Order: sequence, then structure tokens, then C-alpha cells
Amino acid sequence: MTKKTVLLISCLVFLFCGCSKTNKNTVVFEVGGAPNEISFWEEIIKDFQQQSGIKVEIIRQPTDTDQRRQGLVVALKSNKNNPDVFLMDVAWISQFAASGWLENLDNYLKADKVDTGIFFKNVINLSDKYNNNTIALPVYVDGGMLYYRKDLLNKYGFNNAPVTWDQLIEYSLKIQKQERKTNPGFYGFVWQGAQYEGLICSFIEFAGSNGGIIIKDNQIKINTPANIKTLGMLCDLIHIQKISPPNIFTEMKEEEVRTFFQQGDALFERNWPYAWSLHQNDDSAVKGKVGLASVPHFAGNKSASTLGGWHIGISKFSDAKDLSWEFVKFTVSYETQKKLAMKLGWNPGRKDIYKDREIKQKFPHFSYLGNIFENLTPRPNLPYYTQISEIMQKHINSALSGKTNPETALKEAELEINNSIKRYLK
Repeated sequence: MTKKTVLLISCLVFLFCGCSKTNKNTVVFEVGGAPNEISFWEEIIKDFQQQSGIKVEIIRQPTDTDQRRQGLVVALKSNKNNPDVFLMDVAWISQFAASGWLENLDNYLKADKVDTGIFFKNVINLSDKYNNNTIALPVYVDGGMLYYRKDLLNKYGFNNAPVTWDQLIEYSLKIQKQERKTNPGFYGFVWQGAQYEGLICSFIEFAGSNGGIIIKDNQIKINTPANIKTLGMLCDLIHIQKISPPNIFTEMKEEEVRTFFQQGDALFERNWPYAWSLHQNDDSAVKGKVGLASVPHFAGNKSASTLGGWHIGISKFSDAKDLSWEFVKFTVSYETQKKLAMKLGWNPGRKDIYKDREIKQKFPHFSYLGNIFENLTPRPNLPYYTQISEIMQKHINSALSGKTNPETALKEAELEINNSIKRYLK
């Protein structure tokens, strides 16, 4: 049975079998993720039910992000009253809001005196607002960062993590050459370069560190000198300096990158915060040897970190909006956010959690994360972002593979995107 067939069956089962509440005092919550994440959501729901007396039914989504989005789109497009509440990847929010699928939360926030200042300001303003209305709240915040081998930098005379890309290349070339004497498969730098959404997250960071942009004044501006230079550097990492492995553009997604670095086969790794705790596992070859730093930048510019994460919203078609708000409020409360951090290692949407003494004892790197999350760079907050991303993925990956040059790739991407937007707006 193909993935598409499984998805279709799941959607049909949801539409025809999973759309009735057991009673009026019930909230239907749709959420996906790894089995341990689903299990912990069930614990949170149990706590909420005991405290509120409100019943919550959970609809379990797949782990795959694209399947999760499609399952929600099917339900919301059909104006179904379930699910009432759901988690959204940050990249979906503008599409859902533009489609009229999300409830405005401002009246609820005002009535219960919930100050959005408890969240990271740029996350709320750049991702959770649409037409000046608050339509979602952050549950889990993500941002790209640089992992590095502290032991190897010290071994070869480098006291600190690289600040610029030139430094990263310099360190990588020297250390890679020496390490290959005992580990022929060792590389300087691994990052997400396969043709999927993670490639765009990487590119936004790398280009942003050169002053590059994706959108300006609601116009797509990809074919710029800064972006061309950035893409040229990424190609050179693979084909000229050869400090990134040749399967970067064919296989390297988050887990492939993490595994490669965790096996002890790379000096630097671009990844999300989730990798930190896994690198500290007993079976990790790099346990106790890893440091964290901001993604490097080009000389004269600043580091950038792509905003990622999961946000909670209420369906415009819910028939239990007041009850749903109670569940949303519970989910973003200090107590629940701390539990999500302590049990799952999630990076809370609330910034005050990063100052919690118990949190800092268990996760010392959270103090560093809090600073990074104050300066996150979002993906274009446009309802047709999915189309933009798919086109960019195709052309940027083509350049990384050597099939086309950076200038041609970005020129063709910008042209194709603008033509696609014209069709979308008709």
C-alpha cells in the first residue's frame, strides 16, 4: 500500500468516522509526532480533564509533517466542526489564516488577561498574527544553530567556535585533513541539503547571514547578489572545498545529519535544538564533546536562525470554542510548558521557562537558546508559502547537485514563483 493510499484512507476515516463528539462538554484535539510525544500529550490531557472537568478526545496524526498538514487541510476545507484544536507547523499558519480556518484569539486573551508578552515577541508578531489578529500561540519554538566538536577544536589549536563562514571553512579544512588519517569518512560540515523543507530553512539562515532576503515589500526577491553568493558558497562546500559530503543534496535531512555528526564523522553540524539531548546519550560517540554556537555569518553581517516550531490554534468551525480556549490556555501555561520541556526536551514557547532554575539545571543549553530565540528569522508569512518553498527546493537543490549554476537556479526560481503567485491570486 502506497503512502498516498494510506493518507487517503486516514483522511476518509477521519471524515466519516471520527467527527462526532461523545457529549457537548468535549474538545477534540488533533496532534501527531513520535509515539513518546503522543503518550505525553495523553498525560497532559488527563491532567487537564481532572482540573477542568472538560473531556478531551485525541485524534492521533502520523509522525510525517506533510501528512499531518494534509489531514488538517482535508478537515478544515470541509468546514468540519472537528478537530476543535490542533497543532500547526509554523509554516502552515499563514495559509490556514488566509483560508479563514483559524479563530481570532484576541478576545479570549483579553478576557482572561493573558499577556502575550510571556512569549518571544518576534515569534508572536511574525508568525502568530494575521491582519493584526492573534490566531495562534507558540507551544514549541525552534531555531537553527551550529553544533561543534569542542575536543577537536581544542586539539588543533582553535579556542572558540567559528564566527564567520571563512573561519568555518578554515577550521574544517585543517581538521578534516588530519582526522582522515584515522577516519577516512570524516567531513568538516554537515547540514540539511536534500530537496525538502529543511533545505529552505538552511538556505534562509545562510542567506540571512549575508544580508540576503527571500521577500521584500510582499515581493519575492530571491535572485539577488547576496543570495547568489550564498548559494555559490554552499556549492563550493560540496564540490570545491569538499568539506561537506557528496550526499548532502541527495540524502541529508535532520536525522541523517544528526546521525552523521553523532557517529563522530563531522566537525560541525547545522541542526535544530532537539539534537542536543540525543548527542548526550550514552551510545553517542560525541557525548560530552559537543558545543553550541550561533550559525556563522559572512564578514560584516550578522548570524541568522530560521524560526521553526509548533503552534496551537482553534478551528473557526469548532462548536466548542470556549472549551477549546480553556485547553489552549492550559497548554501554554507555565506548568504545562515546563512539563513539555522536562519530559520531552521541547523548547517552550514561553520565554520565562528558560529562566526556571530546575530547567537550567537539567538543560544548561537552554540559557543559550533563549538568546537565539530572541532573534529568529521567519519563513515568508504568505498563504502560498508552500508553493514558494517547493519551487525553491527544486532549483536550489539543482544548483547544489551541480546541474545548474547558482545565478541561473535563483533566476529561474524567482520567475517560476512569481508566475505561480499570479495564478494563485487569480
